Amino acid sequence: QVQLVESGGGLVQAGGSLRLSCAGSGRTFSSYAMGWFRQALGKEREFVAATSRSGVRTSYADSVKGRFTISRDNAKNTVYLQMNSLKSEDTAVYYCAADRADRTVLSRDERGYDYWGQGTQVTVSS
Repeated sequence: QVQLVESGGGLVQAGGSLRLSCAGSGRTFSSYAMGWFRQALGKEREFVAATSRSGVRTSYADSVKGRFTISRDNAKNTVYLQMNSLKSEDTAVYYCAADRADRTVLSRDERGYDYWGQGTQVTVSS
């Protein structure tokens, strides 16, 4: 089992940048693929990005490709989401999640993730 805590959210102007962090507990953090999801007010939660256990493989939603970068530091039990060129439509609560399955293809479905953080609010003002 792993516990996840997100940080780094806040208020930023359109065009700005933020870096989210997700710290995981336990010694087995590198055993999990990690994902970021977001949920805007009144909308369903959606996939943002994912990375494999080693961090070599990544996957992005089309809406953030080229603007967001997911990375991880297993020595620090942390996964990051660097968000650049932010838009008002990026406003949402951002969640990190851990997938214990060893998949050939990174999951973009929230049902594929076993553990979730509490979320961090990102607000982009236009």
